[in-house]
Amino acid sequence: MHEQDEQWMREALALAQLGAAVGEVPVGAVVVHGDKIIGRGYNSPIGRNDPCAHAEILALREAAAHIENYRLVDCDLYVTLEPCGMCTGALVHSRIRRLVYGATEPKAGVVISQDQILESDYLNHTVAVTGGVLADECSTILSDFFKKRRKKKKEEKQRMKEAAATMAVIKG
Repeated sequence: MHEQDEQWMREALALAQLGAAVGEVPVGAVVVHGDKIIGRGYNSPIGRNDPCAHAEILALREAAAHIENYRLVDCDLYVTLEPCGMCTGALVHSRIRRLVYGATEPKAGVVISQDQILESDYLNHTVAVTGGVLADECSTILSDFFKKRRKKKKEEKQRMKEAAATMAVIKG
């Protein structure tokens, strides 16, 4: 772990909070070049109607636009959740130097959980990986988000039952 890993991960966590505030799965990412953030993103596939609008992809796009090059050779990506296959592939294609992530993603993570894609011999670029930075905080924001979502769905289901019962009485 590098000295500033927690600092940059806290920036990614702040972006994850923004995502949660607008109803998106709270994942945040930043791309760092030297000691400066040059790309930011939080999950927003719902709001953007874009299945590729993951936090990592948005941060990579902004960073590439910032340096006017799709190759982010001397850059590091910090993300609150272990990347999926799409995002991991984008890290390789962008030539990110280092990936730092917070929580593991047991269902769809492909850095260590479901696969170890970045260790594949066939890749033409190696990405250094550091996992578990502020893992508890990164995990908590996700857990809290999904607890609230489940509670809201349960309450909605209960309201629908009550409305149906009221309609049955009215028709009755």
